[in-house]
Amino acid sequence: MSLFKRRPLPLVDADAALLDARKLLEKRMAPAARRHFLRSSLTLGGLSLLSGCSISSNEDVEAVLNRISRFNDRAQAWLFDPNRLAPTYSSAEITHPFPFNAYYGEDEVRVVPEAGYRLEVSGLVADRHRWTLDELRAMPQQEQITRHICVEGWSAIGRWGGVPFGDFLRRVGADLSAKYVGFQCADDYFTSIDMATALHPQTQLTLRFDGEPLPPKYGFPMKLRMPTKLGYKNPKHIVAMFVTNTYPGGYWEDQGYNWFGGS
Repeated sequence: MSLFKRRPLPLVDADAALLDARKLLEKRMAPAARRHFLRSSLTLGGLSLLSGCSISSNEDVEAVLNRISRFNDRAQAWLFDPNRLAPTYSSAEITHPFPFNAYYGEDEVRVVPEAGYRLEVSGLVADRHRWTLDELRAMPQQEQITRHICVEGWSAIGRWGGVPFGDFLRRVGADLSAKYVGFQCADDYFTSIDMATALHPQTQLTLRFDGEPLPPKYGFPMKLRMPTKLGYKNPKHIVAMFVTNTYPGGYWEDQGYNWFGGS
């Protein structure tokens, strides 16, 4: 007996449907290698098989891609091991200079004054007071030399120092059974992560880079460093964070990037 119950496809312009799907994939998936694979292998039958439904319009193609993306998120979350560490490196392997990367040019880097800075903490937490940088620097710190992997296909190794994010979440009395932690940044960037990644031992509220205070181009006053995630999941210039059970989305994720974003 067949494991799949196939519904007949309606009479559609297959070439047009594939063209629409490929255009959407161009928009949604930035990595060149992944894009090349999908564009060269995508077929109408393949989309139908993956989705289990007929494809007859742009809306159908978009729905299929969304279903595939959600499935990808669930699969990555299921495979994610909260105790497995990302590779670490020696000082000799650090990339110099470490690349700048953002959705704007380096000449547009946001400069956040240290004086008066406060980190806003809200949502499912017990302690909602606004944190100064001195308070964060007074917490126990860790250092890691890990690889940053960009969705565009390049990578670089850097030395990062700061507060283990799991320690910070416990300090503020966060509900560790909640689904998401969201971040808002001074440059209007925003993203969110799953709680398992938030509690991973290498997820870090980063305050220092290469032994010095975090420079503006790398995210001053702080960024979230996650070697288990692709670069776009690592927010910079963080000004607010919140714990929630409501899906928060993200700057790139709302434009079609994979939400889980595992590296």
